[in-house]
Amino acid sequence: MDPVALREQFPVFERTAYLNAGSCGPLPAAALRAGADAALRAAEDGRALPYFEAMFAAGDTVRRAYARAIGAEAQDVAVTTCTSEGLTRMISALGLRAGDEVLTAPDEHPGLLGPLAAARRHLGITIRTAPLADIAAAADVGRTKLVACSHVNWTTGALAPTSLAEVGREIPVLLDGAQGAGALAFDVGALGCFAYAAAGQKWMCGPVGTGMLWVDPAWRERLADITPTYVNLATPAAGLDAEPFQDARAFDAPALSLEILLAGAAAAGVLAHAGWDAVFAQAQMLCDQLVEALTEAGCEVAPRGPSTLVSWTDPDPAAVVARATAAGVTVRPLPGTPYVRASVGAWNNEADLERLLAML
Repeated sequence: MDPVALREQFPVFERTAYLNAGSCGPLPAAALRAGADAALRAAEDGRALPYFEAMFAAGDTVRRAYARAIGAEAQDVAVTTCTSEGLTRMISALGLRAGDEVLTAPDEHPGLLGPLAAARRHLGITIRTAPLADIAAAADVGRTKLVACSHVNWTTGALAPTSLAEVGREIPVLLDGAQGAGALAFDVGALGCFAYAAAGQKWMCGPVGTGMLWVDPAWRERLADITPTYVNLATPAAGLDAEPFQDARAFDAPALSLEILLAGAAAAGVLAHAGWDAVFAQAQMLCDQLVEALTEAGCEVAPRGPSTLVSWTDPDPAAVVARATAAGVTVRPLPGTPYVRASVGAWNNEADLERLLAML
């Protein structure tokens, strides 16, 4: 991989040390061009059958790109709008009932805690929490009906324990992969989860409104069909007799525009062209450098795993972020925590890290 060539694909770096892919990745110029060109053609030609045929084809292109990033087969990946959509659909599809226990971590992202809390209100499930590091040991085969947690914790960068793969043999495990897909090298099928929901706008560098949902083929028939729409039906013209697709397309988002899909495909293509293994390795190398430099500077770095998130404590995270913004450095505070978080990708370089450290 040529790190300089990769970085040149992202206009934001002409002015900014952008370290915020944990929220939204840098958008490559190729994605902007692909989306804008599609929108212009739609405006000039209208949106008739050719537009929708291109939309379905683009959806399959994105599906293949996302599958490649997480080590999956394309037919097992649904194209969604965000991580939370996939999480919500899977929580609903399990058919949880009153009294069923769900085990999660107390510091999960609201995108997971929100739908779990709604299921508690409306379905009567019970929710028990345990620290992410201990969640596998806390699972109880006799009473836990679902373990739902992060693959990579969004505040610290800590990874879920590998022992969750064993838990998944007896209890369904649902993983929030928002900080995993496109950031780490892994085979999703080896994680032990029945479903893995992730984002397209974070480490995949696509537009907001893109995401993915991997569903283990062994689980597909055990999941209830939740709100299948036109795009989820194998034969829509069959009316009330129409059946959903027998693969992950059954869980595709109801509507994604051609413009969004082409932009997402172009963004993923930029990273794939650089080489996924090289992208993962470069990001990890830069993260290690940042952790070492922060520690030497006297900052308390949050306990983390080999992820692309680096968080450190500060008495006033918002003030740090304000100073960083003024200095042309993009990081973020994490609400309800003492952390400032930097998200480090292969598109960053040592100069970005030096600008951050100089501001501190």
